[in-house]
Amino acid sequence: MAGEPQSDCLFCKIVAREVPATIVRETETTLAFRDINPQAPTHVLVIPKVHYPDAASLAAAEPGITADVLHEAGEVAADDKVDGSGYRVVFNTGSGAGQTVWHAHAHVLGGRGLEWPPG
Repeated sequence: MAGEPQSDCLFCKIVAREVPATIVRETETTLAFRDINPQAPTHVLVIPKVHYPDAASLAAAEPGITADVLHEAGEVAADDKVDGSGYRVVFNTGSGAGQTVWHAHAHVLGGRGLEWPPG
């Protein structure tokens, strides 16, 4: 069921502390941790603690938690001191966009030039 932890979800296991991660921030509704394959000097994932497969389903069901994820993305950028130079917040939705973990998550990327368009 949407919103409930999924036993086969890597990010749900990180929230439950069953899988280790380098956690940098935590709130009642979100968890932020360093990406294990960073694409920039700052590459942190901000996830909702509730399980939804992608950003669109999270936003439709839990707009307040979606706002929490975006707020925490800004806090991560400030903590890593990339808020002044610029950073990117990316939600990949669907395998064609590069989503590989089916738990909504935002990538916070910064600390180097980020050209547009990406990819």
